[in-house]
Amino acid sequence: MKSEFKIGNKFIGDGYPTFIIAEAGSNHNGNIEQAKRLIELAAEAGADAVKFQTFKAKTLYVKDAGESDYLKVKTSIYDIIESMEMPEDWIPALSEHCRKNKILFISSAFSEDSVDKLDPYINTHKVASYELNHIPLLKYVASKNKPIILSTGACTMEEIDYSVNAIDRQGNDGLCLMQCVAAYPAPPEASNLKAIVSLKEKYKIPVGLSDHTRDPFTAPLGAIALGANVIEKHFTISNQLPGPDQPYAVEPHELKEMILRIRELEKALGDGKKKVEPVEKELFYFAKRAVHAIQSIKKGDVFSEENVAVLRPGKQERGVAPKHFENIIGKTAKKDIKPFEGIKETDY
Repeated sequence: MKSEFKIGNKFIGDGYPTFIIAEAGSNHNGNIEQAKRLIELAAEAGADAVKFQTFKAKTLYVKDAGESDYLKVKTSIYDIIESMEMPEDWIPALSEHCRKNKILFISSAFSEDSVDKLDPYINTHKVASYELNHIPLLKYVASKNKPIILSTGACTMEEIDYSVNAIDRQGNDGLCLMQCVAAYPAPPEASNLKAIVSLKEKYKIPVGLSDHTRDPFTAPLGAIALGANVIEKHFTISNQLPGPDQPYAVEPHELKEMILRIRELEKALGDGKKKVEPVEKELFYFAKRAVHAIQSIKKGDVFSEENVAVLRPGKQERGVAPKHFENIIGKTAKKDIKPFEGIKETDY
């Protein structure tokens, strides 16, 4: 599989800017104008893509699945999911609104039919954590020959292995795995960000973080410092809106600040090559120690710890590096040297 690939005009992989997905999910609350506003806010925040979810309750849960304990509401999960469905006839309009706002459109597919509906409008297929073991769906997604972003929440390494191999056998070599903790919200201490490193080392492909913590900064910034190539973060217009995902999603100003800090962190990470940076050069010459005379030295005098020392030169012309100090001691001065003058190689 590839260590890098493109989604639209964006490269995904080491050495490229982090690909940032603003996860709108179902926070449109069934209102297409609200969905469009989410697109606008994601673009204004500087995200590379905005992501929705395309599903039907009948292809997700058995009808008598019962109530979800984590949602803490006395409504069946089937009915909740059904109420969150995004009408499929929105897809062209949302895609076009993304184009107008210069942001990529993504929507997770949860069935083969959803894949077909989305495929003409997207550059990448996103597969959610709970679909990772849905091998028929993964094969179908892979057959579309577009890059795949695959979340790994609540998954074992054995399951991930099987799924990665299934995608690979379909001839699709553009895969990004997403470290994810399937809890809503996820406590920061459960984030296991070091799994990003493990997944990158094992598969040699791009790896990202699908973050469900409420905090806008800790997990995303930590993930990038560990090598994440993609960040996905749930966001909403307001935490006060109704819906199961609204309370733990970040608000627009937090999303914008998160992206700003990510871009600052990318610059701070640098290229990994240790060198004297341009901003250091002034103090490199001013404050980095060198060998200097500490009193007048006449031609023929012997250098000793009484007349030379390792000092910061300030605006004096620098002497030789301190590594030469011990070699200088005992040598004879070849010329007169003024107090505080830097000792040159030609002086001994």
